[in-house]
Amino acid sequence: MANKSLTHLSSKGVRMVEVGDKPVTSRTAVARGKIYLKKNTIKLVENDEIKKGNVITTAQIAAINAVKSTHHLIPLCHSLRITGVDVDFQVERDYIMITVNVNSMGKTGVEMEALTGVSVGLLTVWDMVKSVEKDEHGQYPSTLISEIEVVKKMKE
Repeated sequence: MANKSLTHLSSKGVRMVEVGDKPVTSRTAVARGKIYLKKNTIKLVENDEIKKGNVITTAQIAAINAVKSTHHLIPLCHSLRITGVDVDFQVERDYIMITVNVNSMGKTGVEMEALTGVSVGLLTVWDMVKSVEKDEHGQYPSTLISEIEVVKKMKE
């Protein structure tokens, strides 16, 4: 058996970027993402027939909480003064799209907060519908989270 060389990566340390000298400005970020589901699951969500409860409301609350908790989840994100969060849903035949709009007055952007809100919102949808998405083997062949992206970032 040949001896393969492994690359060793050492930590050179990390740091939170200093933003103290930056001016406080109004900042906005909008992110979105999709979860693809079975058509029957979409109907159950639309008719509020999921056993765990209202999927859209639960995902909305989860997304807002995630936005506010981003600095606890991503090590080098600053704690921000969030001034507003809007979470919108678009339900289509085979997917649900979540759009999260985050506003803040601060010294750094809010795109990580918007992306975190979308991600946790989508994961919450998956958790709420997993019992009806599973196949006979307990797998999720039709369930897919994708297309998570920042669609707009602004500062004034």
